[in-house]
Amino acid sequence: MEGLSVVAANLKVFLQPSQSNNLTLAIFRELSALLFKYHDEFDGVLLAYNVHAPENKGRILPGVHPFIAVRLEAKLLVFSPKPDMLLEGKVVKVAEESIHVIVLGFSSAVITDEDIRNEFKYKTKHGQGLYVNRSNKRHVIKAGTMIRFVVKSMNEETLHIYGSLIPANTGSIKILEKSSEHTNTESVTINSTPKKRRSKEQEGVAQITEHGSIVKDAPSHNNYDREIKKPRRS
Repeated sequence: MEGLSVVAANLKVFLQPSQSNNLTLAIFRELSALLFKYHDEFDGVLLAYNVHAPENKGRILPGVHPFIAVRLEAKLLVFSPKPDMLLEGKVVKVAEESIHVIVLGFSSAVITDEDIRNEFKYKTKHGQGLYVNRSNKRHVIKAGTMIRFVVKSMNEETLHIYGSLIPANTGSIKILEKSSEHTNTESVTINSTPKKRRSKEQEGVAQITEHGSIVKDAPSHNNYDREIKKPRRS
C-alpha cells in the first residue's frame, strides 16, 4: 500500500527535572503522545517509532521553568496519503450514496456514489447493502470486503480520507489480484507460443524496539528535526 514511509528524525525532547530518575520511560511517554496525530514536521500521521535510550542524561536548561533537553535519533513510521495514491482498507458500511472504509485500523474514509464507476450497481441482499460489478458478478463490495481505492483528499485535523473507485485498478483486492494473476498467465502463454513454434520449425537442425514497529522495506525520507516540549504547568 502507498502512503507509508520510514522517516529518520533528529528529535529533541524536553522533560521536567523530576523525570530524570527514569528518562527512558519519560521519553517513551512523550513520543507515545504523538502517535496517530498529524504533524506538519513529518507531513503525515505518526504510526510508530523506534528509538534507542540515550547514553547521557541530557542537559538542564536554566530558567523560570527549567527543563532537561535530551537529543534522540529515531526512525518513525509515517502515514502520509496524497491525491492519486492507492490505499487499502476494510469496508465497514455500504449504502447507496456511499461506501465507508477503515484504513490501518484508525483512519476513516468515504467513497461517495459519484466516485464509484458505473460498472458497479447498488443492490440489497438479506437487508445488507452491496455494490456488484455488472460484468463480473463475483466482484462484490460489501461490509467486510478489503478494497483498494484512490485518494482524492484528506482532512488533516480529522484524519478523514475522501476516496474514489473510478479507476479500473480499484475495487475488491481479492478480485483485483485474481484478475492480475489471470492476466499474467495469459501474457506468459502468449509470449511462450512463438518460442514453441520456432522450436518445431528448427526441429531436425538442432533441438520479498519493543516500542513501536517499523514497516520493513518502506521508502526512507530525508532527516527531520523535531522538538517535543512538555507543557508548562500553571
